[in-house]
Amino acid sequence: MRIVTWNCNGALRNKFEYLIGLDADLYVIQECENPKEVLHEKFSLWADNHLWIGDGKNKGLGIFAASNIKLSPLNWTNAFKDHTVKHFLPCLVNDDFQLLAVWTHQNNSPNFGYIGQFWKYLQVNKQNFEKIIIAGDFNSNAIWDEWDRWWSHSDVIKELDEIGIKSLYHISTAESQGKETMPTFYMHRKIHKPYHIDYIFGSKEFLNNRISINISGADEWLKISDHLPMIFEF
Repeated sequence: MRIVTWNCNGALRNKFEYLIGLDADLYVIQECENPKEVLHEKFSLWADNHLWIGDGKNKGLGIFAASNIKLSPLNWTNAFKDHTVKHFLPCLVNDDFQLLAVWTHQNNSPNFGYIGQFWKYLQVNKQNFEKIIIAGDFNSNAIWDEWDRWWSHSDVIKELDEIGIKSLYHISTAESQGKETMPTFYMHRKIHKPYHIDYIFGSKEFLNNRISINISGADEWLKISDHLPMIFEF
């Protein structure tokens, strides 16, 4: 099975054909429009089997699957005390494994933006995690850790590790968090502003030598987005 996560930078209806060449079974796409609100026949056919959430019809988080794959939504909470975090989209794939799609936001939170949103989601949902893949745009990296926070990137990585969930890129490359040599994002699509902020994590069931993980090339993908697709196969 092949899974791709990619922030499409909006207007997926005009870009989805680029994904066809990746031949994935599952696509986790950030910043995409709601397929049910789009008048585009080819895109609607491609997106026929999907789950989607968002604040408005034009930008949200979607999971798009091949026609032979079953997606079953999971009713996990987005509420942490009196705060609603976003965006997180969990589902069960083929009644076999969990997939949690992620697109973290600043979410008008002065302290718990981006990785803080995921930290909050983790606190109220980690007891639900079983045979899980977590994939998406986290807008985060260890280089932005802050010494006086317990929800910085490295803290979240440690907490995931404690429940047996690891970054598949870092397992595959043996690189350290914050020392990544393969960017997933170029700010303003500038080649001299590279960052690694997209991740695919897996529980112990996926941590073996039969996995592969790759990041698509900047030459092709920066024409249509500021992010590059990350591809995981097992």
